[in-house]
Amino acid sequence: MSDRVLIDTSVWIAYFKASDSTLVGLVENIMTAAEICVPKVVLAELTQGARTEQEVLAIDEFVGAFTILDQQKETWDKAGKLSFKMKRKGVSIPLVDCYIAVIANENKCRLLTLDKHFKDIKRFLRIELCV
Repeated sequence: MSDRVLIDTSVWIAYFKASDSTLVGLVENIMTAAEICVPKVVLAELTQGARTEQEVLAIDEFVGAFTILDQQKETWDKAGKLSFKMKRKGVSIPLVDCYIAVIANENKCRLLTLDKHFKDIKRFLRIELCV
């Protein structure tokens, strides 16, 4: 699709914990080779999961380093319709994941995630997963 990569919440959590050196290396390689995009909903999820004011401040500083993606007029509508279409085929995915997939599609971003839901979404929406 492009040299833009949307990094999902699941990856950022693992990256900040530095629990998987392979993942940390992958994220750092992507940071040097591609434009990193972060939807506002991912920032909200990271902030929601923060345990201290210091972590919230770190997330605020983190924002300045990347391209922050905002929704388009129809983004939530597209996410709802994607969720509806998937449910009719027996696939139930959290609406926020549908929204993130739609944002990736709209902004022509590859998607780096640890969340297996996106493999299901890929059957219904044109998204490119990293790795």
